[in-house]
Amino acid sequence: MTKRSFRTKGTRATKCLRLIHTDVCGPMSIQARGGYEYFITFTDDYSRFGYMYLIRHKSDAFDMLKAFKAEVENQLEKHIKILRSDRGGEYLSGEFQQYLIDNGIIS
Repeated sequence: MTKRSFRTKGTRATKCLRLIHTDVCGPMSIQARGGYEYFITFTDDYSRFGYMYLIRHKSDAFDMLKAFKAEVENQLEKHIKILRSDRGGEYLSGEFQQYLIDNGIIS
């Protein structure tokens, strides 16, 4: 017996920065120059435009979110509405969650 596939597709964002997907990958088996073992990605659901930043530790994800947010909101003059992640530990710290609340970002 085979499993039936989903009939409906998920709803896509209708404007830039409405929904951002993020994930941290690593550690890599070989470090990049500068000691980077991880990378974090941010992908805009509407445009499918992606950003990737090298990071040394998973705990650097919070600082990279702040840098990413400042960069894209300045460029596009819009605000991030929803941040979707795999709910890994790097996204669940109290400081990270409070930052999202303070900036009106749903996770």
